Amino acid sequence: MRLGQLLLGLVLFGVGLWLGLVAELGVGPWDVLTGGLAELLGTSFGRTSIVVSLIVLVVGMAAGVRPGIGTLLNVVVIGATIDVLLASPLLADLGDGPVLLRLAVVLLGIAVVAVGSALYLGAHLGPGPRDGLMVAIHARTGWPVGAARAVLECAVLVVGVLLGGPVGVGTVLFAFGIGPAVQVAFRLLGQTPVRPAVAVPA
Repeated sequence: MRLGQLLLGLVLFGVGLWLGLVAELGVGPWDVLTGGLAELLGTSFGRTSIVVSLIVLVVGMAAGVRPGIGTLLNVVVIGATIDVLLASPLLADLGDGPVLLRLAVVLLGIAVVAVGSALYLGAHLGPGPRDGLMVAIHARTGWPVGAARAVLECAVLVVGVLLGGPVGVGTVLFAFGIGPAVQVAFRLLGQTPVRPAVAVPA
């Protein structure tokens, strides 16, 4: 059941990112980087996302992060989901629609990503490569986890912007909204990011 929850969470995560992409109002920092690299290399967004995730995974492992099955599936499932959806006619013309509708889709995408995050992290089968790298930076530098996450997100955003990635108001909404949205999703779904300790009989 945990594996099923993990896979559902990863697919929903990919769906949420796809909604942000088709709204064409900007995406989260990591996806700005992925979009810029995809344009530069002429590869699909999903495949580029998989390559970026693999690189981040290798860097995290070199820094001492131990991946789980969830980490490995994260690399493949999210990118594959995005490519399948981008290749379909679903919401293909949304970018030409009213701005308010596109903003609503961006917000929906953030909510779906939050639900997906709560499900896959709540399965406790390994964090995503980016979360692992954040923990590695925290462990190596002694910075608070929040500071490590902020530095990492800012760095990839700057590189993504320089590469011409899809930045916009959606990027701001994602950057400031995803944290609170994930917290709400954890609470509503009864999930916890840390596996509960098992009591040992005395």
